[in-house]
Amino acid sequence: MIARIWHGITTEAKSDAFVEQLIRAGVNQCHATPGNRGVQVLRRNRDGRAEFFFVSLWDSMDSVRAFAGPNTDQAVYYPDDKDFLTEFEPTVAHYELFDFPQPAAQPTQAA
Repeated sequence: MIARIWHGITTEAKSDAFVEQLIRAGVNQCHATPGNRGVQVLRRNRDGRAEFFFVSLWDSMDSVRAFAGPNTDQAVYYPDDKDFLTEFEPTVAHYELFDFPQPAAQPTQAA
């Protein structure tokens, strides 16, 4: 599985509205793309800014291409993003994801 990670910054005052924008645009487009395994959005408000990490999970780089186009390292932006973001980072990062399930619970021994 592939994790595609985008980073963006907006003002803290606009951060709730930007979450709604992320859902309308990026989250919904990811969910509609075959091979998407889910989306997680992380937000940290600090010093009047809101920092976001948008993590989308994909079956393969072919699935990522179906979402992002042939240049998979290029960030995908939407027209309304200009109303929120303070800068536009040109690229994203991709990581291979390893899943480690929780070990089975061990029975407790009576003393």
